Amino acid sequence: MAELYKRLIEYENSGYYPFHMPGHKRNPESAEGILARVYGIDITEIDGFDNLHQAEEIIEREQKRATALYGAEKTYFLVNGSTCGILSAVCAVCGKGGRILMARNCHKSVYHGTYLQELEVAYLYPGLWKECGAAGEIEPESVERALRELPDVEAVIITSPTYEGVVSNVKEIADISHKYGKPLIVDEAHGAHFGFHKDYPENSARLGADIVIHSLHKTLPSMTQTALLHVNGNLVDKRRLERFLKIFQTSSPSYVMLASISSCLDMLEKEGTERLERLKERKGRMAEKIKGNSFIKIGERKGLDPCKAVIYAEKGMLTGQQLYDILRKEYHLQMEMAAGGYTLAIFSMMDTQEGIDRLERALLEIDEAVKADDISTGKEKWIPLDMNCRNETVMSIFAAYEREQELVELEKSYGRTAGEFINLYPPGIPFVTPGERLDEKMIDILLSYEKAGLHVQGIERGGIRVIKDA
Repeated sequence: MAELYKRLIEYENSGYYPFHMPGHKRNPESAEGILARVYGIDITEIDGFDNLHQAEEIIEREQKRATALYGAEKTYFLVNGSTCGILSAVCAVCGKGGRILMARNCHKSVYHGTYLQELEVAYLYPGLWKECGAAGEIEPESVERALRELPDVEAVIITSPTYEGVVSNVKEIADISHKYGKPLIVDEAHGAHFGFHKDYPENSARLGADIVIHSLHKTLPSMTQTALLHVNGNLVDKRRLERFLKIFQTSSPSYVMLASISSCLDMLEKEGTERLERLKERKGRMAEKIKGNSFIKIGERKGLDPCKAVIYAEKGMLTGQQLYDILRKEYHLQMEMAAGGYTLAIFSMMDTQEGIDRLERALLEIDEAVKADDISTGKEKWIPLDMNCRNETVMSIFAAYEREQELVELEKSYGRTAGEFINLYPPGIPFVTPGERLDEKMIDILLSYEKAGLHVQGIERGGIRVIKDA
């Protein structure tokens, strides 16, 4: 049993009476069912249980265990999700009003960090995964070119793997960044399982990145909001990083979440390789069966994370949302997200053979139905979005967010300057950022996504917030 979890159970049964927070007082009458059991180990920072914001005892030992497992120099537990790690990282490496070089397909939390620090942004544009329309990797050459042309850049940040599992060459990008004296931040939220099996990608902490953020809960058995931040080298001021972690993390961290991290590390250490091997074999067998399909496919790509399955219909026979809806309504299979041309399934070491078999049967049956019905209306319902499309920047994200805004109909927003982020959620990667001009192509894309039933954030009642008089 993981040390922190074991200590919490011992304390629950110790006979100590709590004249301290939280208010449920570990009394099972405070809730019913599972919550009553959880409350028994939900404590505050009391004697013998250390303090997340100045870890010196049990939490420090657990963090050192994570450091050793991931091959970093120092690791911090996060209970406010990867978001607080990303915000802390961006604020730690970039001064107010500086410049950051970032992948255009970064999560919106990175963009929020640029807002908080009032940063100027230079973009790295990913390639395009043509089969399904998803973003590809960041090419090292583009990083070198940008750093050569922009000497005032203070840091580089990329997302690897992407939401869809595409992995960039982190080692080469780290070497290039360090050649110019710039720290590399890798949002590896979806790669917390990397580095624990030879057939899965290596984790970025071992590949030379200066800060790496992992969302444990995305692909490992840990509670939602649990994450890790790893730091390496001398290009990051660790005291400054810790200052921002104290700002963006709650001052009352959940010990239930901390125990979940501890238990997750325990399983990863003892069973991770074996479970990842079992998943690889199960998913591999399913993928081989699906290769025989005529239309419904699982995307293949060199270096792709085995924990992701990008499922799409060739020739536009079905949109991503249509596939998503069929799998949910007819087969009771809840996918992670739907995009214009594909739907995404996330696998983990905790998946069962029964669950994978159900997905396999569903994809085989849907393929037969598509052949029988000759569905051909899908491609007219959405316009592919290429992350390489370069929106005209009128003003910085910070300047746009601070300006007066108004809501206008999407169809009438041509030429206006966006006042809000616009993105599918999940995954939360902006198509448009505050301060970018809305052109006719982008408006057509957004209208097509709305009509296809995709969940577009940033559009309110058919309207969009734009900068007033701009």
